[in-house]
Amino acid sequence: MTTKTITINPVTRIEGHAKITIHLDRRGEVDDARFHVVEFRGFEKFCEGRHFSEMPQITPRTCGICPVSHLLASAKACDAIVGQEIPRPAKLLRELMHMGQIIQSHALSFFHLSAPDLLLGYDSDPATRNIVGLIQQKPDIAIKGIRLRKFGQELIKLVGGRKIHADFPVPGGVNKVLTTVQRDEILKGLPEAFANAKFALDLLKGYHKANLAEVESFASFDSNYMGLVQPDGALELYDGKLRFCDAAGKAFHDQIPTEKYLDYIGEAVEPWSYMKFPFISKLGYPNGIYRVGPLARLNVCSHIATPQADAELNLWRAKGRVQASSFYYHWARLIELLYGLERAQQLLKDPEIDSTDILASNQPTQRDGVGVIEAPRGTLIHHYWVDLNGRIEKANLIVATGHNNLAMNRGVQAIARKYVKAKKLKEGMLNRVESVIRCYDPCLSCATHAVGQMPMMMRLVGPDGEVLDEVTRG
Repeated sequence: MTTKTITINPVTRIEGHAKITIHLDRRGEVDDARFHVVEFRGFEKFCEGRHFSEMPQITPRTCGICPVSHLLASAKACDAIVGQEIPRPAKLLRELMHMGQIIQSHALSFFHLSAPDLLLGYDSDPATRNIVGLIQQKPDIAIKGIRLRKFGQELIKLVGGRKIHADFPVPGGVNKVLTTVQRDEILKGLPEAFANAKFALDLLKGYHKANLAEVESFASFDSNYMGLVQPDGALELYDGKLRFCDAAGKAFHDQIPTEKYLDYIGEAVEPWSYMKFPFISKLGYPNGIYRVGPLARLNVCSHIATPQADAELNLWRAKGRVQASSFYYHWARLIELLYGLERAQQLLKDPEIDSTDILASNQPTQRDGVGVIEAPRGTLIHHYWVDLNGRIEKANLIVATGHNNLAMNRGVQAIARKYVKAKKLKEGMLNRVESVIRCYDPCLSCATHAVGQMPMMMRLVGPDGEVLDEVTRG
């Protein structure tokens, strides 16, 4: 049978190159579905030979969407190589910058990438099912999203000097102070940001209520979860230790020092994807599937240490301690956004936030260092090994999208089995499968460290391996 290619514009709302293959059995039902990442990963290799102090400026170039996350994880890994605790004011400023990243990235994910599906419809015209179409049809909502993301971006700029690829965190601390004028400017923007965040939460909760059956079953499956927590089990996004929980939310590895991650996480490879498949070592591959990111973080934490976000967490858990539906990523993302605003407010009111004690010694004393942070998409690990002169001998990066690789494939299988009932692909089907992936807000350039455009291809394969249909975007 000759394959047929259908081109759909605009380019789909994911970051990076990917394709999906759906395999049918002899009855025409879905037997398997796979999410392929077709970019080659080479970023870690060309870091070898660089001085460790350069890494905070090299690794953020992995991605222009979440450079702050790579910058901070890299700086933390370099701190470990230095082997000295950074000054408290420097830690406060780094965390404040991180809250700006959480705010802007979560606002981008919800309003720009996911809201067109939720507010315009999964089966609406793909030519207008995007942020431009949202602006045209629901301008008040779109403007709130743009304003909320702008606040996060401006916070990053005021703290770090610029919005993208700031050179602010360095091994041993940070290289600039926050002035009282800058602090007051950020504080002045908080009331509007809070209002827009609460509006987004109410909007999403309304969608949940109106579409409860679909929401609860949307790529819902049991998995393990991993995330950082504080010593008392509270949500933690900048620091903390690792907690692994099972499908019921029970911790089986807890308060694990981040530098011990290799004792608990293994990485598998498959011939059909350039992205690795991390798994929990003691459970083996692929049974050791786990999820990271907003949904996982709310499933592993005991509570949130800010009042408004904690109240929202209790609502989120009204139906149970753990949420398994992938759709709950959207709701969890907005709860974390609210936490980011509350935590930023706390940090800005700390009396040491404008201190000049911001940099410690930055000479290498250790042969390796691990930096771990909760990036918007999930747990981000940077691990560097250096020689006696501080030059990188080896680097290992495990990004959130990599952690979620098994889970995204499981989600694609679940939605394909639900919606693909005939030997014919339709645009709405493609969009529903894509929407599973958008729940995880993947960054495929981070996961594979490549550059390029953003196409996605879905391929329907018969039981004899024959390509029955093909739909391409981009």
